[in-house]
Amino acid sequence: MARCTSPARRPCPFIMLAVDPSAANAAKLLQPLQIGSVSIPNRLILAPMAGVTDQPFRLLCRQLGAGLTISEMVSSNPALRNTRKSRERTNHQGEPGPIAVQIAGSDPQQMAEAARHNADRGAELIDINLGCPAKKVCKAAAGSALLRDESLVGRILEAAVRSVDVPVTLKTRTGWSPETRNLANIARIAEASGIQLLTVHGRTRACGYQGEAEVESLAGIREQCALPLVANGDIDSATKAIEVLNRTGADAIMLGRAAMGRPWIFGSMATTLRGLATTHPASGQCPAMISEVPRLPSMAWIGAILMEHLDRLYRFYGERRGVLIARKHIGWTLRGLGGGSGSSTDGEHLRQRLMATTTAASQLDLLRKHFADRISPEALARSADSTDGFSDFASLAPDMHWNGHQRVNR
Repeated sequence: MARCTSPARRPCPFIMLAVDPSAANAAKLLQPLQIGSVSIPNRLILAPMAGVTDQPFRLLCRQLGAGLTISEMVSSNPALRNTRKSRERTNHQGEPGPIAVQIAGSDPQQMAEAARHNADRGAELIDINLGCPAKKVCKAAAGSALLRDESLVGRILEAAVRSVDVPVTLKTRTGWSPETRNLANIARIAEASGIQLLTVHGRTRACGYQGEAEVESLAGIREQCALPLVANGDIDSATKAIEVLNRTGADAIMLGRAAMGRPWIFGSMATTLRGLATTHPASGQCPAMISEVPRLPSMAWIGAILMEHLDRLYRFYGERRGVLIARKHIGWTLRGLGGGSGSSTDGEHLRQRLMATTTAASQLDLLRKHFADRISPEALARSADSTDGFSDFASLAPDMHWNGHQRVNR
C-alpha cells in the first residue's frame, strides 16, 4: 500500500498570503451559505460523526456558533429503520433548522427510499455518505467503498436526488487509496446528478486519519466544479480555516474531531474571524453576527458548558444510558484541557472515579468539585456577575441536583 501522503506540492500562487484575501475569507466564513433552496447562517459546519454528533451535541454546537449540524450516519436498510439507534439518530425534536440527515448504503432504490423517508419526517437537507472509512461500513460496499464503483455512485446520487424535493449533498474523500484518487470524477458525477453541495475530507479511505489532510485535490476540483465546496480534515482553528480557504477556494469548512470535547470551537473561531474581517475589511460586507465565545474560555465557562451538556444527555437517553454516554464527552473535554487536574496522578484518579460512577448526581458532583477546585476567587466573582448564561457559575453550584428526570435548583 502506498504511503498516505499528500501529492507532491507544486508552486501555488496562494502560498504568499496578503492580508486582504485572508480577511475576505474570514468574512466569507461568517456569511450565510445557500444550499439549493436552503440557507445556513454561517459557513462553520459540524461533521456527522457516529457516536458523537447525537441530538444533545448538535444542539450544543448550534447554540455555540455552528451554522449547520448533520445527524449521525443512518443506514438506508429499511429493516433497520425502526431500531432504537435509528430513531435516536433521526430525533431532531427542538433543534433549530435546517435539519440535515446523513444516509449511507449501496443500493440506489434503498437510498432513494431512505432520502424520501427522512424528508417526509422533516429533514431539510439529505447528505449522502461516500467517505466513511469504517470497516463494517466498507464491508457492506457503502461509505468510501463506493469510490471504487463510479457507475454505482452515479446511480445512487441520481436516485436520491430524484426522490426528494429538498437539496441533496455529498460528503466524500479524495479516493479509495493514494494510487486511485478519483475525486475529480466523483465531483463531475455529483454535479451532473444534481447534488447541491460537495464536502471533501482531504484523505483517501486507505489513509484513514493518518498523515496530514491534503488540499491540492480540493484546489483542483474548485476550478472544474461549480458546486459549493466544503473543506474537511485537520481544521482546528480560525488560522487553519483561513489557510485552507486561501489554498483551495473552498466556500465553507467542516469540523469533526476538533469539536470533540470542544463544542465551543465554532463560536471561538467566529470571534477570531470577526476580528480579522472587521480590522482588515476586504469584502465590503459586514460579517454576520453569530455566537460570541471567548477565544480562550475560562475554566468556569467550560465547566458550565460541560454541565449543560451532561444535563441534555441525561434527558435524551435517560439517566442510566446518559451517564455511560457522558463518560466519553467528559474524557474528551478533560483531555483537551490537558487533563485539567493538576498532577497526572490526580487526573488518573478522577478518570477512574468518573468511569465507575453510575448515577447522574455522583457524576455531576465529581465534575463540579473538579472545576470548582481549579477556579480562582476572582474568576468565580466575574462569572457570578456575568449576564451570559453559560458564563454563570450557578450551574456548577452545590444546590444543583439531578432527580432522574430534570435538573432542578432547590
